[in-house]
Amino acid sequence: MLTTAREYIDFWIENSVHAAGQYGTPGASQSVDVLVDRLVRGAKNQNITRAAIEKEVGDLKQYIREKLATANRTEQDRR
Repeated sequence: MLTTAREYIDFWIENSVHAAGQYGTPGASQSVDVLVDRLVRGAKNQNITRAAIEKEVGDLKQYIREKLATANRTEQDRR
């Protein structure tokens, strides 16, 4: 079954971008650059190009940075 770029991005974000787990730690401890590299490598294994991903979400660093910020806000609100 073929996976579209959007499907892959959504699945990957859901399973790979998480809020910081330690109390008192401001922001996610994940590196945006590392996450971008992992996303691109994983997509390549699914025959999805970086260009296809960027066509869906725009700037990858900014997109992942926003996802991390959202995860962290959600975690802060939960506490």
